[in-house]
Amino acid sequence: MMKTTDLAQTGVSTAASPAARQAPRSRAVLDWLAGSLPGFASVAAGIIIWHILSLGVAPLFLPSPYDTLMALIELSSDGTLQQSVIASAYRILSGWLAGVVIGIPLGIFMGMVPIVRRICDPYIEFFRFIPPIAFVTLAVIWLGPGEMSKIALIFYTTVFIVTLNTIAGAKATLDLRLQAASALGASRLQILTTVVVPSTVPYMVTGARIAMGNSFLTIVSAEIVAAQEGLGALIWNARNYGRTDWVFAGIIVLGIMGLCFDRVLRFATSKLLYRYQIRH
Repeated sequence: MMKTTDLAQTGVSTAASPAARQAPRSRAVLDWLAGSLPGFASVAAGIIIWHILSLGVAPLFLPSPYDTLMALIELSSDGTLQQSVIASAYRILSGWLAGVVIGIPLGIFMGMVPIVRRICDPYIEFFRFIPPIAFVTLAVIWLGPGEMSKIALIFYTTVFIVTLNTIAGAKATLDLRLQAASALGASRLQILTTVVVPSTVPYMVTGARIAMGNSFLTIVSAEIVAAQEGLGALIWNARNYGRTDWVFAGIIVLGIMGLCFDRVLRFATSKLLYRYQIRH
């Protein structure tokens, strides 16, 4: 009798195990929906308000959401939108990556060696206050109207932000940690790789994210002045033709692309750098 009962109980628990495994997944889906619902509701409310404001207004001044959607379809049908997105994304990623690759080691070096920081600080503080748009003409003259001029402007936008954030992270490393590592016999290289760099990683990521946002500001200005394709050029050409719906379409795509880039960066850093307590 006991064996039958035990088998029955075992059978029940075995049969219930798939449902038990599905429970965490269902809970995760519900949690995601609960967390995303306010955002979706906010976007829907914004579209409704936009539609109401566009009622009775000429499309030249404020195209409706429907007009903007039709403009997106129109631009996509002949490949103009896709080419613009690819061109802008290539320029942003190339310049941004170059700025991050140069800015991080430069920031660590300046943060760790005071004499280097004092030598470079006047140049950093001088150039970081000059907007990239001021160098558009010079970039075209020096590097030509091709891709290099736009990439150089994105690099200029990125490198100072990443460098300053990395310097702040290196200087914020607790002296107690440095003294403890030195007391344990660690060399300067070991202190750099095991104490300073791990402590600076969150500052690096923050600087890279801020620089990514500023890169989108720069690319529009650069493409308006010196580009035949790209989202900035698309917006400028739409203005010349009086197509405000194209302008709205370009702005929306630019915002969505920036949102996607930032989400990918946040996801990648949270997965690859989880040991450094990266939280977004």
